Amino acid sequence: MIVDNWGEVEYTQARKMMQDVHSQALADGKNHLILCSHPAVFTVGQDEKQSFHLNEVKCDRGGSITCHSRGQNVFYFCFQVQNPAKFYKQVLTAFENFFVKYLPEVFYDRTKAGFYIQNKKIASLGFRYSRGVSLHGVALNVNVDLDFHAQINPCNLEGIVPTSLHNEGVMLTQEQVNSVMVSFIAESFDDAAL
Repeated sequence: MIVDNWGEVEYTQARKMMQDVHSQALADGKNHLILCSHPAVFTVGQDEKQSFHLNEVKCDRGGSITCHSRGQNVFYFCFQVQNPAKFYKQVLTAFENFFVKYLPEVFYDRTKAGFYIQNKKIASLGFRYSRGVSLHGVALNVNVDLDFHAQINPCNLEGIVPTSLHNEGVMLTQEQVNSVMVSFIAESFDDAAL
């Protein structure tokens, strides 16, 4: 598994860069994991039909509206995928292992595609598959401005509010979260990080 740490990248630029990594993954047959964060932006997936009038950016992943900002760790997967259901389960397993270690009350809700504590969403997932390689990924709130994120219902879900690791008392840095998650992802996919 090849790991690229981009740091903070503007969302539309990151999309172009992800397409380049996707092409590279098609060519080399390897799994590529991208670590990054984005300046404040709202993105809207293909499943959402309405406009939110927030200068949102349309994108080609699944799902509804998602908020990205500083303090959020984004994990983009350009992985070789023969079986999307198996791939998705492996992604879930990696994040479930993280939460078992640091915040065991978090649960995955498959009807709302995300990780939650009660009615609070801490991580969003959205993927697309092209020519056997995945695109997009998981956004995990580490230490975000919750007032900014609260401008929307996460993924346009009624009664759901955003939260973060720091808000729930887990004081890991973004770098620490990335390091732990890379290990859990490598373990789940049985693919050592390079």
